[in-house]
Amino acid sequence: MAYNIALIQTACSNDTDRNLADSEKYIRQAASGGANVILLQELFAWPYFCREVDNRHFARAEPVPGPLTSRMQKLAGELGVVIVVPLFEKRTAGLYHNTAVVIDADGTFLGKYRKMHIPEDPGFHEKYYFTPGDHGYQVFDTRFGSIGVLICWDQWFPEAARLTALMGADLLVYPTAIATLPEEKGALSQKYLKAWQTIQQSHAIANGCYVASVNRVGVEGNLSFWGRSFVSGPFGEVLAEGGSDEEVVMCSVDPEKLDIHRTTWPFLRDRRIDTYHPIPSRWIGDNPG
Repeated sequence: MAYNIALIQTACSNDTDRNLADSEKYIRQAASGGANVILLQELFAWPYFCREVDNRHFARAEPVPGPLTSRMQKLAGELGVVIVVPLFEKRTAGLYHNTAVVIDADGTFLGKYRKMHIPEDPGFHEKYYFTPGDHGYQVFDTRFGSIGVLICWDQWFPEAARLTALMGADLLVYPTAIATLPEEKGALSQKYLKAWQTIQQSHAIANGCYVASVNRVGVEGNLSFWGRSFVSGPFGEVLAEGGSDEEVVMCSVDPEKLDIHRTTWPFLRDRRIDTYHPIPSRWIGDNPG
C-alpha cells in the first residue's frame, strides 16, 4: 500500500520551546497535506550543540520515554500519523545517546534506535556527548510500512543499510545534521553534497528500498547546514528534494513495488554470503590469505 512521507527541515535556535513549536506547526501542516509518516531532523529540538565541547549541553538530554516522547505521542495520536522523533537521550548518569524514537499513528511508542556510528571531526564533536548504540539495528512495523531508522553518520556505512534492509525495512530513514565549515565553501561544498546524496542513493539501489534523508538548515556558529532533504527510489532516482530553507518535503512511496525491483535487480538473491566472513575484521590488507 502506498503512503505519503513528509521530511521536515528547519533551522534551530537555543530557544527549545520555539524549536518545538515550529516543528509542531510543520507536523500539523504535513498531516493536513496528507502525510502518513513524518520525519524530523537529527536532534530537532535543539541547536546542533555538538559543534562545541561544553558540559552544560548535557542538561538538554532527557530519558526515553520522557516528556518529549509523550508530547509527540499525543500529537501522533491526534493526527493519526507516524512520527520519527530524533532526540538527546539520557540513559543514566554519564551515559547519553543520540536516539530516534518511532511513534505509531495511534500514539503508541514503538521503540527507539540509538545511533551506532559516532563521528569526531572539526565542528562535529559527537564522541564527547554520545555513547554508540548497543542494541543493534532496528526496524519498526508501523501502521503504514516497515521503517528502518539510522542516524546521520550511519548513512555513510553500507553495512548498516544492508543489515537494516535485511531485517525487512521498506524505507530507510536518516535524520541528519550535516553542514559545511567556512573553509569548505564553493566547489568543495558541492562535492560534499553530491557525495552525501550518492551514498544514500546507492543504499536504495543495493537494497531495493526507499531512502529518506532529512537535514536541517540555517547557520549555527561556523556550520552552514545545507538542507536538501530528499527521497530516493529503489533505482536511485530522486523522487523529491528540498532546498536550503525551511520547508516540508512531501513524497509518496509504494512498498508493493519493491518486489518488482528486487526481482529485476536480484542483488539479495545473488549475495555470496559464504564469502563475506572477513567483514567483521577491522582491516584485512595485512593478511590477504
